[in-house]
Amino acid sequence: MKEQLNEIRQKAISRLENSDTLAALEELRLQFLGKKGEVTALLKQMGKLSPEERPVMGQLANQVRADIEGMLAERKQELEAHALDAKLKAEALDVTIPGDEMTFGHQHPMNQVLQEIKDIFTGMGYQIVDGPEVELAEYNFTRLNIEEGHPSRDRSDTFYFTDDDSLLLRTQTSPMQVRVMENTKPPICILAPGRVYRKDEADATHSPMFHQIEGLVVDEGITMGDLKGALVTLMKRIYGEQAVMRFRPHHFPFTEPSCEMDMQCHKCHGTGEVDGQVCSTCHGEGWIELLGAGMVHPKVLEGCGIDPKRYSGFAFGMGLERMAMGRMKINDLRLIFDNDIRFLNQF
Repeated sequence: MKEQLNEIRQKAISRLENSDTLAALEELRLQFLGKKGEVTALLKQMGKLSPEERPVMGQLANQVRADIEGMLAERKQELEAHALDAKLKAEALDVTIPGDEMTFGHQHPMNQVLQEIKDIFTGMGYQIVDGPEVELAEYNFTRLNIEEGHPSRDRSDTFYFTDDDSLLLRTQTSPMQVRVMENTKPPICILAPGRVYRKDEADATHSPMFHQIEGLVVDEGITMGDLKGALVTLMKRIYGEQAVMRFRPHHFPFTEPSCEMDMQCHKCHGTGEVDGQVCSTCHGEGWIELLGAGMVHPKVLEGCGIDPKRYSGFAFGMGLERMAMGRMKINDLRLIFDNDIRFLNQF
């Protein structure tokens, strides 16, 4: 048995020298020290020895086991060190090499203009409010003095969800006027930006989904002069002191009197032509309609529980995309929605 134990030791030494992987070491451990290993099998034969030989052979067997375990641990440490060294070399980083340039994103041009408008109005004391895009016809039309049969309520202009036309995608952010006035006592000074939806054909100045910014001020003694002052202040801040604007009489069911505000076309500068051709941005008009506005109709105030004999107010609604077109000198509204990186990188 002594000779067998020495042979096992020598065999283990030889095999260990040629083991280059941790998996191979595990195989050797099982071969020599496992439950069915060679050393274990030899120990099971101890019962055949005489009482005098058993302690001697037992001590030798334990020494061989300890030697093999020590060699396995030492070889494992060497292999792990080699593996770590190889990994460090493979993943070596030269900190003196310039890194790859990272491209950072920026706000969409439309959001840039929206933020500018918000900053201007909050600076004048307006509060930013938000509301549902899926709206009740009661708020979108009826409470705003838009009666049944009005063209804006027609299915050819509005996206309805129900057969009775009671639920729809809002066509304006004007419902926020009613939602705020019925829950807030004057003075009221709000700005309500958000997405709106109309069945418009997409062209250079129209889109079936666009963004509107609604403004509302209600207090004692509010006049049309206050409305004009607020809008002129906005346009001068957005487009510069040289901006050319005009106000035109108009009619809206929820304001009386009403007006529309136009800005001189930034492409043709009011001539209606570019290089002898009809301007594609303003369609030859020389002006681009920016917003509708007016004094809040007494019926709208009264319907929200506000005394129209004591309070008056003004409201306006502007298209954010058209504001962005003039601010960024964009000639076609559809470019705003195309998400062409070549276009967006210009701003």
